[in-house]
Parts: sequence; structure tokens; C-alpha cells
Amino acid sequence: MSARFLVVGVGPGDPELVTLKAARAIASAPVVAYHRGASSPSNARRIAAEHIAAEAIEEELRYPVTTGSTDHPGGYVGALTDFYEECAERLAVHLDAGRDVVLLAEGDPLLYGSSMYLHDRFRASYDVGVIPGVPAFAAATASLGMPLARQQDVLTVLPGTLPEPELARRLAGTDAAVVMKLGRTYPAVRRALEQAGRLDGAWYVERASQGERERLLPAAGVDPDSVPYFSLVVVPGDSVHGTDDARLRTSAGAMSGRDEPGGTATDSPTSPPPGRAVLHVVGLGPGPDRWLTPEAAALLAEVDDVVGYGPYVDRVPQRAGLTRHASGNTVEVERARLALDLARGGRGVAVVSGGDAGVFGMASAVFEAAQDPVYAEVEIQVLPGVSAVQAVAARAGAPVGADFAVMSLSDRLKPWAVVEDRLRAVSRADLVLAIYNPASRSRTKQVVRAREVLLEERSAGTVVVVGRDIGRSEESLTVTTLGELDPATIDMKCLLIIGASTTVADPAGVWTPRFVR
Repeated sequence: MSARFLVVGVGPGDPELVTLKAARAIASAPVVAYHRGASSPSNARRIAAEHIAAEAIEEELRYPVTTGSTDHPGGYVGALTDFYEECAERLAVHLDAGRDVVLLAEGDPLLYGSSMYLHDRFRASYDVGVIPGVPAFAAATASLGMPLARQQDVLTVLPGTLPEPELARRLAGTDAAVVMKLGRTYPAVRRALEQAGRLDGAWYVERASQGERERLLPAAGVDPDSVPYFSLVVVPGDSVHGTDDARLRTSAGAMSGRDEPGGTATDSPTSPPPGRAVLHVVGLGPGPDRWLTPEAAALLAEVDDVVGYGPYVDRVPQRAGLTRHASGNTVEVERARLALDLARGGRGVAVVSGGDAGVFGMASAVFEAAQDPVYAEVEIQVLPGVSAVQAVAARAGAPVGADFAVMSLSDRLKPWAVVEDRLRAVSRADLVLAIYNPASRSRTKQVVRAREVLLEERSAGTVVVVGRDIGRSEESLTVTTLGELDPATIDMKCLLIIGASTTVADPAGVWTPRFVR
């Protein structure tokens, strides 16, 4: 029987997290190999030390370089390519002599592990196997004592070496995340977390499972100069409060648009006067492609650049010649300036926003940024989209068939006292009220207080419609009353419609009469 090359995961650092199978394989191996840094001992060997037989041959594979700085003519990549070839040649000598080789790997061997490069080189010529190990992020979440992902949460594992805008886009578009490969990348990772609106609630874990060397800190409070490579960031997901408040805020909106004098709904927004810079702001609708208007689809098929919050940029089909500029939350004006600069440079640019861009979307931010005189020659054209309130109302029936108001419960851009004053004013006017941004991970008390304020002016029997993820496969619609509404069930995937005193819920649906007696 030919010799076997076995890659063995030894876990994140605690020797007691080495699996029984891994321990047996190490103990019986005639040759044990392991990587180590250019100037640091092997962490994998330290973990597995008690299992290595005294008579085993040890092969220490020392990296020639651990940063991007090297004199190798092929640079960092060239230096490592040559290194792995040399390692393969050294270990192949043992395999050809009939000696099994165990290669130790920290964490899990096939998750960002160096061992995979030797695994790839040997798999075509030798008997190759892998014993999985406990990954570092599993140890980190165990140390934190909080769930990483539950129910339908999507978990994304990201390398901190990604370009900052791409990292922000991916962090913004997932429920739970783990960011590995920190060290010198931490300043960019922290900025990406902030841009994505995920810095609050993110945790930094250093040397997970390694006893007194382990550190657990909120990611926002970490000194970037103190971050070693053996660290990661955990962004826990939450199936109940699974999206940040600005995610729905930028996907929200009521019916809005801008008509030029004498224009019609069929006028093309893509043919500006010669020499005139134009920036288009496009509402994508609440989610389903079928709710994207033909006008918006035609424009997006022609522009050179698409600018927006990552999840919305992702909804625009990629094609040759299209450049994407995705960013995270809370940077609306900066995003608008980028789009205006591109338009000034002669590019065809669309700023995309969920729902209708004109309400709680990007249109207002674009006009705000355009107040700078440098953008005086840029024409702004807003294309309407199907709004979230339209989608929820249509599913329910016709709750906004009479006078109604639209509000956001987010107090990021306005004082909460203003929110309460407006809630009372709408209630006293007996208007139907659509509420966006009712709650988030960090904003759980606002919806509770809003219900209390509304009950000061409205009866407990007032009809309430709760629409969640309307238009998507997981959509749900609940009809209840203001008295029975449970704030704990409300998250940022929801839009609320609070009925007027005349709003009716009957077997046909929820509707508000057009007349007032």
C-alpha cells in the first residue's frame, strides 16, 4: 500500500479541542509536518505537541516571508509559490519512501488554511485525506456565548483582505458574518463595519480558546495597533431583528416622481440635451424583479455606473461595461457626491434605491449633495418606483384608500421628540399612518413608545396591518389591532399601517372608505 498524506485540523488553539480522530492520526504518524512563521514558533505544533510520538520525524516548514514585503522577483506571491513547491518536494521524499505524512493545520484545514496548497499538489499523485478541525470562529462564538446564526439567518465568512468597499457591501447584505485575516487589515475592516451599519453589535475575538491570551472586546473599542493575525470579528445574526434600520429605510418610499413641464410618462430619461450632465435616481421597487418598472429597467440597461447601498446594487444585473459602486449604510451623502462626480465626468450614472427613491431613499440625499455649486451643471432626474407602502397596502386590500400619512420611526436624523409630536398630530387628524423603520437591533424601544403615543389618541380597536418582506418568498401579512399589537414581533423587515377610525377589516380585506361623514 502506498504512503498516505493526511492533513489534520488541530483546532483554534486549545489542545483539548483536538478531536479524537486527529489525536490518533498524529500519534501514529511516522512523519509530522507543520508550518511556522519566519520569526515565530509553530502554533499548530504547540497545540498537537502531546500527541506527537517521540520517534516521529518532524518537518518544520518555515515561511520565507509573512508579509507582502520580499526581494523575490515574483513578489509575495512568487515567494510563497516557490516555498510551497519546496515543501512538496521535501514531503514527497517521505511519501515515496513509504512513510505516511501528517500535516498539522490550525483550525479547519480547508478554511483559509495554508495546508490546502500542499493538499492540491499531492491529490493527483498520492493517497490524500483530510481530518477536519474546529474552526476559529466556532471557538470565538463559544467564548462570546452568543448564537452566530439561527433559523434562516445567512452566515457569510469573509477575509479581511477584501477591498474595503466590497467588504462593506458584503457585510451590509448578510445577517451574520465572520471576518478573518485581521492584523494589519483591521483599520479597513473597522471602517467597512461602520459603513455597513454593523459596527455596533460586532465583537472582536483574539486567540479564541487560548486561555489567558484570549481577548473579547466590542469591535468599536479595539486599538488597531494591537491586533494580531490570530484574531477575528464576529457579527452575530438575529432572525428576529435581522436587518439594520437603514436597510428598510433606503428600500422604503411612497409614490413620488418628478415630471418636467409638458413631459409624459413615456418621455425617455436617457436623452439629455447635448453637453448636459445628468444623474438618474432610480427606485427599484420593494424587491421582486416584476415590480421594477419598464422605465427603470430600460435606464439600468444603458448606464455606465450604478451607485448605491450594496444589497440594492446587487439587484442590478451585471453586464459588460457596467461598473458597480456599492457601499454600506449611513454614507448617503458621500455616495451621492460620488455619483455626481461621475456624472460631471460624462458618465451615465444611476443611483439606485429600494422602493421609491423619493421617500426615505436616495433622492433627497442626492439633492442635498447637489447644493454644492460645483454640481450646478448636473441635472437630476428621479425615476419613480413601487413603494413599500403600496406593496403592503395592496396585499392587505385598500387601507390607504383615503387620506394617509407616512412616517419613519428612525430617530437617526431627527430628535425623538419630533417623532412623538408628529405621531400625535397624525392621530389627531385621524389619518391612516404608514410607519417605516419601526425597529432594529439597537432600536427596540421606539415602537413600544410609538404604540403608547398612538393609544393616547386612537382606540385600542384601531386596525393595524403588519407587512413583513412583502413581495419576497418569506413574506407575511398580519392584521391585528393597536391594542393587540405586540412590539416584540416587529423588526426592520416590517412596515406598519395604522388605520384611521373609519378603517375596516372584514373578510374581503382591510380598507378605508373614501368618504368622511
